[in-house]
Amino acid sequence: MMSETRKITFKIKRFNPAVDLEPFWDTFELDCNEGTTVLIAVQEIIAKHDGSIAMRYNCRAGVCGSCAVLVNNKYRLACETLVLQLNKKEIKLEPLPFLPVIKDLVVDMEPFYEKLHAIEPFLIRDHSKDPETELIQSPEDFKIIEEATKCILCGSCHSACVSVWTDKNYLGPGALLKAFRFTADTRDENTKERVNRVTAEDGVFRCHTAFNCVEACPKELNPTEAIQALKRRSAKQALKFWSR
Repeated sequence: MMSETRKITFKIKRFNPAVDLEPFWDTFELDCNEGTTVLIAVQEIIAKHDGSIAMRYNCRAGVCGSCAVLVNNKYRLACETLVLQLNKKEIKLEPLPFLPVIKDLVVDMEPFYEKLHAIEPFLIRDHSKDPETELIQSPEDFKIIEEATKCILCGSCHSACVSVWTDKNYLGPGALLKAFRFTADTRDENTKERVNRVTAEDGVFRCHTAFNCVEACPKELNPTEAIQALKRRSAKQALKFWSR
């Protein structure tokens, strides 16, 4: 059976802050088949039409998160998005909004990484007490954090968050999802300090529960749910403190 092929128009939002005063749109036409992803299409445009287009990508397998872009106004991973399944004759590609544009579809992720680093996204414990072989975690305990471990740090939720748009100091849903992942991890011994960090002025109580992060996540995770869990954890910790 012959693979279906369609001619698709791609509109790519271009902007180089070093030389351009305003963003502009470039238009290209490609013949796409059933296996053509948005990333493959952009690579073909770069190879055959305009080698100056900038786009970030790495794994091409939906696990590194670096190719997150807006595709027809929706947050998607370019490497996972099949062109023909979008069922559109025209496809618009834009960089993640509310992050500084380096060039074209490439944004500066440093504001997102700064928030991530602030919550120390790694296990903290006294390793002198660790067993010599393996630090066991039960399947039941892992189930609590399983969804949160699937975050690929693409930054889509951070870019989509209304609280991030209005408060540059807010930690944001991506960092808070990771904070939940470690506060709920039975192997971590820094829970109290983590909870104190995420309940500071720029933490969980800045969340407006708009669910933009849930809608934006290409892995269908729920940062809002994790933030609510952190709020409950902080309330319990505060009650324990004041009831001493």
